[in-house]
Amino acid sequence: MRLGLLETVGVAGSLVFAIPLGIYATERLLGGETAVGGAFLLVAVLMVLLPKYLTTPGDLPGMAAERAVEGAVADSEESEEE
Repeated sequence: MRLGLLETVGVAGSLVFAIPLGIYATERLLGGETAVGGAFLLVAVLMVLLPKYLTTPGDLPGMAAERAVEGAVADSEESEEE
């Protein structure tokens, strides 16, 4: 799975919030609070997965910019073949 620049920044931004929540969820699970820990762990996982697989109207300008950048910058593999 190859990510573009904007997608990488988006995933990194999600991870900034999801990792501490995941750590807290793990502490709750190990502390015996299964429901609370499981709920927070589910939220942490969804924070990372939903932005990747869910397209919203706010994502459309970013997708257009991504395509413009990819069209302007050639891949190194394509440059070597030409």
